Amino acid sequence: MAHVYRYEENPLVTPADITPLWEGFEVIGAFNVGIARLGDEVLMLLRVAERPVQEDSPFVSTAYFDLAAGKAVSVRLDRADARYDFSDARVVKDAHTGSTVYLTSISYLRLARSLDGRHFSIADHAFLLPATELETFGIEDPRITQIGETYYITYSAVSPKGVGVGLASTSDFTQASRHGLIFAPENKDVILFPERIGGLYYALTRPVPKAIGLPEIWIAESPDLLHWGNHRFLMGLREGSWDNGRIGGGAVPLRTPAGWLELYHAADRQDRYCMGAVLLDADDPSQVLARTPGPILEPETEYELNGFFGGVVFSCGVLLDGDTIRMYYGVADTSVACAELKLSDVLQQLVYEV
Repeated sequence: MAHVYRYEENPLVTPADITPLWEGFEVIGAFNVGIARLGDEVLMLLRVAERPVQEDSPFVSTAYFDLAAGKAVSVRLDRADARYDFSDARVVKDAHTGSTVYLTSISYLRLARSLDGRHFSIADHAFLLPATELETFGIEDPRITQIGETYYITYSAVSPKGVGVGLASTSDFTQASRHGLIFAPENKDVILFPERIGGLYYALTRPVPKAIGLPEIWIAESPDLLHWGNHRFLMGLREGSWDNGRIGGGAVPLRTPAGWLELYHAADRQDRYCMGAVLLDADDPSQVLARTPGPILEPETEYELNGFFGGVVFSCGVLLDGDTIRMYYGVADTSVACAELKLSDVLQQLVYEV
């Protein structure tokens, strides 16, 4: 495994650091962030998850986003109601069909700023809120890719129709333009490459087949970032390995002399999430050159093992300074942490495919 230096300040941002946006709600998660540099600042775009304060009663309070009111609205459900399955802390399911009826929290995006990449000042307002019928269960897991002078933000758009991928852009992080849904449900973990390759834009995607197939990483291309095609399977699960449950893209790919380095997340069948690395061809990123046989980061510390959904490290955003990778990652679906790895060390962990 690559040598990892976790910051002493970890976790850098926790739910306790954030004031709820809505009265009667509490923040239960601040995690799975997008990372960017703007001038001398490190910007962190947080996924903030809020839920109604839970009363000591036989009811569970869930929520959805009321577009007309412009805020989250709570819904009370009786724990004894046989129509619902409350066994997963993240969702309420239909007890008969297994489909998700409600999420137990509503997520939106909030901005934090730092001069040293360790201590962040968090805005007291939202940067992006749900804005369409396809976002009424929240917007989640932003990724930020800078292309030229523009920062492109991909995020998961969640609604009763499923999980798709939205796109927004900004040049200054004071206001953003929305470009709608660029990938229909069920898709998530979409990350844009930071430059055109052969005249085209590329994205890593993670479709989630319901009948045949597995949650694995695909790649797509576009002439304009809005219309995507030539979808191809990129890499899959490995039986008997740490990444045999599900995998998806994590940080924005890094261009290295060896090719595009992607630090991805994966889970085993017990939902233990770790990070790995894959190297893609510089001129044709649909070609996998090498992959780490084991994880480069796995949950070990108290804040990674315990939380809303424990045993999770989830790759989010990277900053590259010489040979040092600063990896910002979500921990236990609760907070944000950062660790440093050596680029040369990660590259040495790769095993090239024959």
